Amino acid sequence: MLGSGCFWGREYHLRQLPGVIGTQVGFAGGHTDSPGYHDVCSKDTGHAEVVAVRYDPEVLPTEQLLTEFFALHNFEINRGKGTGQYRSAVFSLREDEQLSVARSMIDTLRERGFDPATDVNVVPAFYRAEARHQQYCSARGLTPKRRNDDRIRRLFTLPESTENTGNQSVS
Repeated sequence: MLGSGCFWGREYHLRQLPGVIGTQVGFAGGHTDSPGYHDVCSKDTGHAEVVAVRYDPEVLPTEQLLTEFFALHNFEINRGKGTGQYRSAVFSLREDEQLSVARSMIDTLRERGFDPATDVNVVPAFYRAEARHQQYCSARGLTPKRRNDDRIRRLFTLPESTENTGNQSVS
């Protein structure tokens, strides 16, 4: 589950990635059971808007998915860390590879001078948003604005030809 602002646009862009099998938008990381969109918008539930992404790791490795996640939003802005509806977050229902990779990537970001405000946590539940919010942009023919932070892509992507040579550093 990836939280990085309004889930409508994030879902649209994440669905475009090769290897994504499906997405659902919803809420996670709060303290209220079964919140709806209006509940979360009240800012009293502690939930973040998130996109649950099902993907084939043979086509879309977890690090590549998370690279796109970090490139799509400003992960340094503290939007109510721990409670904000639009906060940057990587959540899972159990300790798994996605959380481990996210923590490692955040360490790398810090080493390179970034100040990530991204929550990385196991959460007890994912609450699917109402049907009208699923694939919102696609259903309405909207193409949301996309933030492309190529610094993030360059940081986590080495060209295949230099990957194992040790002759090139990434900055």
